[in-house]
Amino acid sequence: MCCEGRSEPGAVSGGPGPAPLPLQWEAVPALERETEIELARELMAGRPEAFDRFVDHFRAKIFHYSWLMCGHREDAEEVAQETLLRVFESFDQLREPERVRPWVFRIAKNACLMKRRKSVFAPRRELSLDDFLPPMDRESGHPKIEIADWSRLPDRQVLQSEMKEVLARAIHELPENYRAVILLRDVEELSTLETARILDLAEDVVKTRLHRARLAVRQTLDEYLRTDGRAVVSRG
Repeated sequence: MCCEGRSEPGAVSGGPGPAPLPLQWEAVPALERETEIELARELMAGRPEAFDRFVDHFRAKIFHYSWLMCGHREDAEEVAQETLLRVFESFDQLREPERVRPWVFRIAKNACLMKRRKSVFAPRRELSLDDFLPPMDRESGHPKIEIADWSRLPDRQVLQSEMKEVLARAIHELPENYRAVILLRDVEELSTLETARILDLAEDVVKTRLHRARLAVRQTLDEYLRTDGRAVVSRG
């Protein structure tokens, strides 16, 4: 299989839970989508040599997604391999090259679900999202979030590196149904409709879960900033 034996970008060794990982938080440029569509068209045209380039393009993305969904490197590696294998075996089922990204991530989502059901690393229980959300203001009825003092933060380069790690951990600790939405919408830049189709949800449900997931992650980041980086993103 052509995808075996490659190193996983961003993969690092360590204990349970995702270690620091250079996630791709930047917006997905339109050119990248065009590249994916062109690769899909080449594969649909029966050009097997395009598959290596397809793997090179998608492997890191699938690994990043499965790392945070599964929560452990070994599981993420297996999910990435299984996803690419299924993509290779079932590429003739893709009818629209323009939908190749959501099609790939739907396969990755299913592979993650199967892996989590059998994984020795799967948590015994998941916390409620309420454990992550900020307290509600009794008067306004809106979440109450204290704003960090940005003047006391470390230099920008160090902050960006540390914040990526904190952000990755914050997303990883979300309940699975919220974690899946924020990964597909905010990290992989899929549309609300594409995310809804991948997760078999109504668009309104995706919007609601995304809003609550963003709020929970924002609360975690704010706690980190207000404690000058001393806060530990963990709720046991």
